[in-house]
Parts: sequence; structure tokens; C-alpha cells
Amino acid sequence: MRRHPAFWLMIIVIVALVAAVFVYPKGWGAKALPWRLGLDLEGGAHLVYSIDLSKVAAADQNSVVSGLRDVIDRRVNLFGVGEPQVYTSLSATAGQGSNGTAELDVDLPGVKNITDAINQIGQTPLLDFREVATAGSSTQFVYTNLTGEYVTGAQLLYDQTTGQPQVQITFNKDGGDIFQKITAANVGKPLAIFLDNQLIEAPVVQQAISGGTAVISGQFTIASATQLVERFNAGALPAPITLINQQTVSPTLGADSLQKVVIAGLIGTLLVILFMIFYYRLLGVFAALSLIIYIALTLGLFKVIPITLSLAGLAGFILTIGMAVDANILIFERIKEELKRGLPKASAIEEGFRRAWPSIRDSNTSTIITAIILYFFTSSFVQGFALTLLLGVLLSLFSAITTTRLFLRIFMKEKVIRT
Repeated sequence: MRRHPAFWLMIIVIVALVAAVFVYPKGWGAKALPWRLGLDLEGGAHLVYSIDLSKVAAADQNSVVSGLRDVIDRRVNLFGVGEPQVYTSLSATAGQGSNGTAELDVDLPGVKNITDAINQIGQTPLLDFREVATAGSSTQFVYTNLTGEYVTGAQLLYDQTTGQPQVQITFNKDGGDIFQKITAANVGKPLAIFLDNQLIEAPVVQQAISGGTAVISGQFTIASATQLVERFNAGALPAPITLINQQTVSPTLGADSLQKVVIAGLIGTLLVILFMIFYYRLLGVFAALSLIIYIALTLGLFKVIPITLSLAGLAGFILTIGMAVDANILIFERIKEELKRGLPKASAIEEGFRRAWPSIRDSNTSTIITAIILYFFTSSFVQGFALTLLLGVLLSLFSAITTTRLFLRIFMKEKVIRT
């Protein structure tokens, strides 16, 4: 049984109303799921560190930097930060056998104790090996004297028979002797490996291992094995980090920026609505209603995912509001042309949507492709802009093609349309 258009429109309106209540910053939605705001809207700190790679071999520098980024990312997530951003960049001389450096940037939106965060971020990653002891039904990890100090490096290998990824760890002479004693005492038992007191792997010892080299095998993918190599190198190789720049954004300044963006968005939306109603009369009213529904649904989607909103992300969303109206304009102009040709109103509406669709599809497809490229080939705030733009465009297509059409099918009878 085919549902009447009014049924589908009612469903959309109900969902939009729920979304509107959910995204309201002072309602129950704020308690159930608070908005996640970026550094520029919530306040916080932007920290820049220099990574000293002078004691790291050129072949290991990329792995060490990636491992450090992974360690720092896990550290800052312990501070209750809404959406920390950690990204690194090698200098032009790094990775070429010189005493290169790399830069590590950390954004901490909403962090309350910046001094404590700086102290913990600046600590050298601690890698250590622990024995696993069982007492009845309980299991605990027992510290050993084998730490990252004795590890000279790690690398990715492949099993010559199966082709499966493996991780090889190399110890110095003292480390090799300690490792041999530990493995001899734990044959058939797991040996836990911790980085910053977090378990990263617990391979089972198959035999006593001598020679200062060990291979960890298992159900690794290339990505998981590579990540493990990076973590070993981050905790093993000496690459100290030094804070070289700190910028603090006060919560008051962030709140002021958010208020200005919201006011600008409301004014812009209101002007667009007034223009549509003035120029297209009744058609403009339906476009305005569709636009309001679109805004509620899009903000609801942003919050459910959830997306961390920055100034750049809000700019991408506001841009899509104009694009949603642009699709309606193309449709309405086509409807007007079909009415001038003498088609009945219902036929003119359907024909207008059909003829406007190729233009709407092509223009939005180009924007979608651009947003995807920006998201995958950039970082930080540009990614936020690209993501809100992409999702906004997709929902604007739904708004123009579905919501507006339902309004016209239900309320535009054979009465003459004034445009």
C-alpha cells in the first residue's frame, strides 16, 4: 500500500522537531549529549613541541615520529579533552641522515589544567615488559627490570612461509641477557608489553630466546603490525620533545566567537528566508519551511555522530544553507517555465523537479568531490570544514528533492501559483 505524501512529510517534521529539541544547547539534549566544540570556540591550549631526532637513525625517524604522535594522542585523551588534535611534521632535513628535528602540534580544547597536561605530554614514553602471574582466579602483571632503555629498535618483517606480518624487536647486549632470563622463566606464558602503563601486546613465550632478537607473530594486519613497530620505537629510541610555543585561548574569547557565529548564521538564514518569500511568494514559504527542517536535521546529525564544531566547521555548515536554497531556486524556475508552457500545476511541479535535477546533481557532485579531497588530504580545521560541508550538501539534496516536493504535492492544488 502506497503511503500518502502527508504521511512522509509528517515523519520528517516529527524527526526535525525532535532534532531541534535535541540540539538546543540548554535543553535535555545538552545533558544527554553535550556539543563538542573546537579550541577556537571552547577555549583551551595550542602546544607546539620540537622532537629531537639527532640520536635516531635516518631510517627510523618516520617510525619514531609516528609512534610519538600515537603515544601523545593517547595521553591527551586521558585529560577529558572533547576532541584533541595531535599532528606532526618532519623538517626538510629529517629522514636524510642529518641531525633533523620534527614538530609536534597538540590542540587541547576545553582542558582545565594546562600545566598538568604540559608536564604529562612532555614525558618520554615508558616502555616496559612484565611477567603475568596468576593466583587463583586473579591475574596480575609483575614488573621486571627490562624496559625500553634496553631496546635498540623494532621493524616490520614477513613470515617467509605464510607471508604474515611480524614484528622484530632488537635488544642491546645487556637487554638481550635480561630478555633471555625472562623468557626462560616464562615459557608457555604471556609476556606483557606496556607503553605508558597501557598494555599494547601480550605474546606467549614459545621458548627461551637468546641473541638479543625476538619476533612477535600472530594475527597481525600490516596496519596493526606497523602501529606496534611505531609504539616500540617511540618507547625505545631516544627522541625527547621540547615545548617551544604555547598559545592559550580563553573560554570567554571562545564563547564570544561562538555567539558571533550563531548571530551571523541566524541573520543570514533570516535574510535568505525573506528573499525567498518576497520573490517566490507561496513557493518561497515552502522553501523556507524546508530550510528550517534542513537546519534542524543537519545539526542533529552533527551532534549524533558527533562532530567537533570549530569556526571552520560552522562556516562549512552555513555555506550549505545557501546551497540548499540554490537547489530550490533551480526547481522553482523550472516550475515557472512549465506553467508558462500551459502544463497543469501538478504536472508542472513534477516536470520542474525532473528537469532541474541534472543541474542540481552536477553542481552538488562537484562540491562533494571537493569536500572529500579536502577531508582526506588536509588536516585539523580544514578537515572540519570539509566534513560539515560534505554532510550538509548531502542533507541539502534530501531537503530540496524530498521535503520541498512533499510540501508542493500536498499543499499546491490546482489553484494558480503566484510567483
